[in-house]
Amino acid sequence: MTVVPPDEAGLRRAADLLRADSVVAFPTETVYGLGAHAFSEKAVAEIYRLKNRPSWNPLIVHVAGVAEARKLAAEWPDVADDLAARFWPGPLTLVVRRAPHLTVAGAANDTIAIRVPAHEVALRLLEATGLPLAAPSANRSEGLSPTTAEHVVRGLPDVPLVLDGGPCRWGIESTVLDVAAGAPRLLRPGALSLRAIREVIGRVALPSEQVADGSARPSPGMSKRHYAPRARLVLADTIPERERTSGLVTLDDVEGAEVLGHDPAEYAADLYAALHRLDDRGVATIIVQRPPATEEWLAVHDRLNRAAAR
Repeated sequence: MTVVPPDEAGLRRAADLLRADSVVAFPTETVYGLGAHAFSEKAVAEIYRLKNRPSWNPLIVHVAGVAEARKLAAEWPDVADDLAARFWPGPLTLVVRRAPHLTVAGAANDTIAIRVPAHEVALRLLEATGLPLAAPSANRSEGLSPTTAEHVVRGLPDVPLVLDGGPCRWGIESTVLDVAAGAPRLLRPGALSLRAIREVIGRVALPSEQVADGSARPSPGMSKRHYAPRARLVLADTIPERERTSGLVTLDDVEGAEVLGHDPAEYAADLYAALHRLDDRGVATIIVQRPPATEEWLAVHDRLNRAAAR
């Protein structure tokens, strides 16, 4: 593996690899992605191999702008235009009907998940390659998402090249919204809040049922267990005194804990990094103080509940 800065030479090396149907890890504003040409069977297969990702888990395709997104869609509803105009580039993924001539990337139900990332390095890479890039998080399947290049190096040492763009701003994955048919439906809460989305389009339907592992789904991030550290993660309303030898993640100041605070965006931005730090310490158990049960914390609760699942 080679880690390079995202300068002209680094971007050229990355673009050459991607055009040769290889893979490259690169930063986005959410987490680091493992990128490959979205419509190359060889390149996409390499993503699944390196991540040990199950074939039923679809990929998000990253593009440089709305015009490129529309080329991948069989239908582009007005609500997609409204959301793209307000939130792209940014941490919002839209699920739309896939153009019938496209294969490889996309879900089994003829949809495709698309977004325009809000990170200078990601956008420059998309421009340099001229390709739509499938880019799930650059980690082993079910594991903690990487928010630094170092996380990628430790988690996926066989990736040939990593563009080091520093720590990711949001530190948590994009919000995924299904606009393919009917009322817009939330598939995965993420960095973009439901409140912000509702201010643009009004009502958003929430997920009605759990998606069983192995079954088809229109979006990644819907598995029961996901985003998990190597250590066992346990959620607790309070931190028992006798448990303070374990790794701790708290809202308030506790000696020896990873203290993430009461602001949901700041908490989310450092959550994965904090769990990586505790994993690096070799703790067997991580106890996480449960955040408030309000909508602002929806994405954090989603990640913690999946990380704690067995």
